[in-house]
Amino acid sequence: MDPGDLRGEMVDSLEARLSIDGAVALAMRTVPREDFIDDAPYDGRSEVAGTTVLAPEMVARLLTALDVDARNVALPDSAIDSGSATDSDSASDGDSDRDSDTEPTGDVLVVGAGVGYTAAILAELVGDTRVHAVDIDRRLVYAARSNLESAGYGGVLVDARDGARGFQEYAPFDRILVEAAAIEPPKRLVEQLAPGGKLVLPLGGPEQTLAVVDDSGSVVERCGPVAFKPLLVDGEQGSAPARNRTIREDAERASEPGYFARTGWEQEWIDWDEQMRRR
Repeated sequence: MDPGDLRGEMVDSLEARLSIDGAVALAMRTVPREDFIDDAPYDGRSEVAGTTVLAPEMVARLLTALDVDARNVALPDSAIDSGSATDSDSASDGDSDRDSDTEPTGDVLVVGAGVGYTAAILAELVGDTRVHAVDIDRRLVYAARSNLESAGYGGVLVDARDGARGFQEYAPFDRILVEAAAIEPPKRLVEQLAPGGKLVLPLGGPEQTLAVVDDSGSVVERCGPVAFKPLLVDGEQGSAPARNRTIREDAERASEPGYFARTGWEQEWIDWDEQMRRR
């Protein structure tokens, strides 16, 4: 079957099960997922280059929660009639859910670039030069750059760095999306939000919810349960097994026996394989 038809079937299935932002759905119909995943790109979650590629359903949930005001995205009349979100510049007429005076979203940061698929969807929404992505694993950075170039989104800037520190050189960001879990919103990411900006990330340890955080660091919305691996610190990247505590917390526990840090993975052990199966 033609890849475009497969993408259409994929999004049709998602729209039958989820409430998806209309612009996000259109972008997912457009971006060639096969450029990022060689083996069965439309069958759901995959493993590529040692990392888990999010299932289309999770990508749709993340980006709908991110609430991007797209640029140059004209939706079909049927999508507008149903109240789906549209671009404020080219398709605001008849859209009851968006304020026609809303400015399109500016710069966006993706923490956890992976193979680049989510960044490509965002590039389709806001323009590739407005999307920045970071990943702690240098191998994935190279893979994401190559995939994005092949898919036609070579303007996305992908860099190797500790995601919890953000990308200060290009801040502030209107939107920040984190594809890894944290107990609390990372302070530096909150500080890099533009006024009125939003940070979307999984919050929690073994039990997580998808949270929307405002520019003050407050959780303003929760969008249902999720199960993500933890946001890694430098030294934990690569193909090493996921840990239930960070290196920093190991040091705290060693210096104070029996002490459980107030932040981080405060569990005796987390079976990450089991957590991922719940997703």
